Amino acid sequence: MMETRGLTNRKNLLIAAGALAVGTAATYWLRRAKDKPHDPLPTAPLVDLTQYMGEWFEVARLPVSYEENCVGTKAIYTMQPDGSVAILNTCHKGGLDGPLKTAKGKATVADRQSKSKLKVSFFWPFTGDYYILEVGNGYEYALVGEPSRKNLWILSRTPQMELQLLHNLVGKAQRLGFDTGRLIYTQQPGGRSVG
Repeated sequence: MMETRGLTNRKNLLIAAGALAVGTAATYWLRRAKDKPHDPLPTAPLVDLTQYMGEWFEVARLPVSYEENCVGTKAIYTMQPDGSVAILNTCHKGGLDGPLKTAKGKATVADRQSKSKLKVSFFWPFTGDYYILEVGNGYEYALVGEPSRKNLWILSRTPQMELQLLHNLVGKAQRLGFDTGRLIYTQQPGGRSVG
């Protein structure tokens, strides 16, 4: 009788484990089905990285966990002798007078022809795509994203951007498949509220 009960318990455990495995696999494939393949993401035809270097103010972004509650967000790009780019990102947490948060990273050119596709790393060995989708003739603004369309940034050399230009960049991002309805407009010193 004890042996029969033990076999029954083992049988129930195997059934439960099998159901869990099937459920987990089904969840995985349902999530994969939701991640629709995207069209290739067109980038700027040619970027002069020396002109791209320097300080950029974040005007807007799609939500990312590492920028939660960030305002006054800036990035400083510096060309290195080996051709890579040193990155220093800063933001204030919770308000413009809040504590300063910094992150240092490195970018390498992934497309040597256009120089508009970079690989960025803040935590080795992990890298992410950084595609320069559009840049102003005078390198006064940039639209940056990545192929999954989950990340998007609108950058400017000044804390504020002319509203018509901002509207045009948001429209372009939307046409490229980014969910611009989720954009967060970054508060900058002396800035006006947009969005």
